[in-house]
Amino acid sequence: MSLRARLTLLYTSLVGGILLLFGIVIYQLVSINLVDQIDELLARTASDLVDSMRLNAVGELDMDLSPDLELATNVYVQLWERNTGLRFASASISHLREPLAPLDRLPAEPVYRTTNVGETSLRVLSVPLSLGNRLIGALQVGASLAIVEATQRTLLTVLIIGALVSMGLAALAVSLTTYQALASLERATSVALQITRADDLSRRIPYQGPQKDEIGQLIQAFNQTLSRLENLFNTQRRFVADVGHELRTPLTVIKGNASLLRRMGCADEESLGSIESEVDRLTRMIGDLLLLARVEAGKMPLDNRIVEMDTLVLEVLQQTRVLAQDRVRVQLGDIDQVLVCGDRDQLKQVMLNLVENAIKYTPAGGEVRVELGKTDDMARITVSDTGPGIPPEDLPHIFERFYRAEKSRTRTSDGKGFGLGLSIAYWIIRHHGGQIDVDSEKDKGTTFCVWLPLAEGEGDCQSEL
Repeated sequence: MSLRARLTLLYTSLVGGILLLFGIVIYQLVSINLVDQIDELLARTASDLVDSMRLNAVGELDMDLSPDLELATNVYVQLWERNTGLRFASASISHLREPLAPLDRLPAEPVYRTTNVGETSLRVLSVPLSLGNRLIGALQVGASLAIVEATQRTLLTVLIIGALVSMGLAALAVSLTTYQALASLERATSVALQITRADDLSRRIPYQGPQKDEIGQLIQAFNQTLSRLENLFNTQRRFVADVGHELRTPLTVIKGNASLLRRMGCADEESLGSIESEVDRLTRMIGDLLLLARVEAGKMPLDNRIVEMDTLVLEVLQQTRVLAQDRVRVQLGDIDQVLVCGDRDQLKQVMLNLVENAIKYTPAGGEVRVELGKTDDMARITVSDTGPGIPPEDLPHIFERFYRAEKSRTRTSDGKGFGLGLSIAYWIIRHHGGQIDVDSEKDKGTTFCVWLPLAEGEGDCQSEL
């Protein structure tokens, strides 16, 4: 059964149940009210009749019906005496010799009963008649319930027809409402199936309804998921293509040198050195990929300790000045004593990646500047260069694996870079609870800014796995 049918059945049943309870209450209230009205009529009539009774000369009950006493057409009267039996009966039931209601014994107090006389249903009031403390008879006043029964049948018919019509209208309304509400879901399902069959993640599910209702939020969340999947698949395709491109060059060199050695029939130091260099390059790239995969998955263990960032920055500058030699000036700007909680080796790798990357893309005669300071409860490390800068369209992608802004920052001739350093730095800083920002202006340089939470003491550091 479809969701639309289940919702229609549910709400129709709910409306039917409510109408059933409402109908039962109305039916009972109307019936009780009608019977109460008849009981009041019987009580008034019995009171008037009792006032008209007297004892005749021989001590028997007798009823003097005055002209002022008028009986309703549907009211019947019987007067029963204890010893002589029936003493009086209204004209319409003069042929009836049985009590209107059972009188096995005279009642001690007025009693209302519903009984049947033949095929007629009556409401009967039996009133005891006494002389002093002695019961001498009973007065029975009855009224036909035909009007009550007719009213009940009419009311029952109206309630049943009204309930059926209301349930039908409710079913129609719910069906139309759910159709309109679920139409968007059906379209979403159709588009999702088309996307699955066509493997086209660039498509999105259209929705013209309110964006803040449940269906709008669902479709919006689904479209956001499609966008993320599209980005992930594009990243995966680019990653596979980049890996293939990076592997092709060293493998081609290794294959060429191996073929050369086979033709020469002897070992050539230059060829062996080239093979060894390319194998080392492949090993470094695979190591970086494995490290990046572990960091992205959050499975990189952190040996959290108090790290003196000023000492760490000085060590990095000392090592990178050897790399820069006299081609680029590596300068130390403002520096402050800063303590952070983290893995010293990983943080050092981040600093080395940033400074080496700045040196690599800074032209001869340029400058790389490193600064360390505090802002509120965060440590701030900046690495600035005077290189060609990064185009605005490339800035959102520089932390992706193998991404390079080839138009302005070209590969170095040593072939050591793979476009993984910034990705590794980004994830390491992220797992330390910090963030890394970049600001670049074309032809004026680039500045990377690393933010890390400050540490107050050794107790703030806890190793994480």
